[in-house]
Amino acid sequence: MTKILPVIMCGGSGTRVWPESRESLPKQFIPLVGERSTFQSIVTVVGDAAVFEKPVVITNFDYRFRVAEQLKEIEADATILLEPERRDSAAAVGAAVAWAAERDSKTIVAVLAADHVFQNEKRFVALCTQAAVAAQAGEIVTFGIKPDHPATGYGYIHPGEALTVDPQVHRVERFVEKPNVERATTFIENGYLWNSGNFVFRADVMLEELKHFEPNVAAACTRAVAQAKEDRGFVVLDQAAFTEAPRISIDYAVMERTHRAAVLSADVGWSDVGQWSTVWRLSPKDADGNSLRGRAVAIDSSNVLVRSDGHLVAVIGLDNVIVVATGDAVLVADQAQSDKVKQLVERLKAENFPEATQHRRMYRPWGYYQSIDQGGRYQVKRIVVRPSGRLSLQKHYHRAEHWIVVRGAAEVTLNETVQLVHENESIYLPIGSKHRLANPGKIDLELIEVQTGSYLGEDDIVRFEDVYNRI
Repeated sequence: MTKILPVIMCGGSGTRVWPESRESLPKQFIPLVGERSTFQSIVTVVGDAAVFEKPVVITNFDYRFRVAEQLKEIEADATILLEPERRDSAAAVGAAVAWAAERDSKTIVAVLAADHVFQNEKRFVALCTQAAVAAQAGEIVTFGIKPDHPATGYGYIHPGEALTVDPQVHRVERFVEKPNVERATTFIENGYLWNSGNFVFRADVMLEELKHFEPNVAAACTRAVAQAKEDRGFVVLDQAAFTEAPRISIDYAVMERTHRAAVLSADVGWSDVGQWSTVWRLSPKDADGNSLRGRAVAIDSSNVLVRSDGHLVAVIGLDNVIVVATGDAVLVADQAQSDKVKQLVERLKAENFPEATQHRRMYRPWGYYQSIDQGGRYQVKRIVVRPSGRLSLQKHYHRAEHWIVVRGAAEVTLNETVQLVHENESIYLPIGSKHRLANPGKIDLELIEVQTGSYLGEDDIVRFEDVYNRI
């Protein structure tokens, strides 16, 4: 059997399950359902070497180190393609198929979303191999999901005649964008399927369709791949070429226009985990239908979702309510209106709430930092540096810093000197001094940073050297 090349689309801004998911750390990197993130789950699904080749993950610069770290956590390997600029899904698919076609134009490619869940993973793998047979014959096969309610947040597919190559695969008669409840109900009665947005095709077939319908996308992506460069284990698409690709989704660019679109019904417990009500539906519940995660207690309540990453959250006498508490934000919503969270985030952005897009914990290639407290002229952070991690050699014009090591040993560069600072020791870094923090040890380095000064913004950094090429 010809192996399938999984291409995992790992972009997205993460607004629909705020406040856990935000632009700085979107939902595909969060364990919304189960112990692993949805990205890690889909990587695991395509981990059968007898069926799949090493996956390709296409993401952007902001998420590159988070992708690499999450792959490392589950001991998985992947080729990571980096988009130098976000150009929507047609360009992402175009780059992936151009990359695959350079190696073998007949490669069978499965494009999969990083934020989707397949509860019956073995069944989904079997359907991928079934779809691959039709794809080998030149079809672009999408997975259609049998609806269990008249959802208004999904697109719909009308299956047509069965294909000769496989009678379980049907020609797509039409794609329909997100309908209202009345139309969705009619669609279900007429045998329509949800459009899962995951599909299988031959690389040369998709490239040919892109050239026919969106030649500018195909040309830009082909050049971007041909001129790509490797940087610290990532494949970086050429920026000048890639940014010439128009912004358009793969559905509009190809799937709704091609005569090669086919659909295979996939009863696999699929969900795009698109809102908190879906998270509740997929999560374990008690006898009253309550799903509690973290420090949470519910009394005389039913069908509530309560999640907390630290604070104790208690609810009394509530029904069909969502409560999500993080260190810096709390969401309380009617389950029936959880689709309005995206609208809420847009309002928070418009009113310049930093919590709309930024987490308190910010991930960096060397580890992460997390804000603990801040005031007019001070800020306190917890900093964790992974083994062998090194921050850039830098200085600040408006703030001084005081580092207190609470775990591990820190290698500190201060102007012309380099010294080790051990647990329960500290060091002061004056305003304007050149400094660098590194972890030479085998365990995580953890320290408390106290910043003082007239301006404490993250843009008050002048970098002189950086092993992660961020200068």
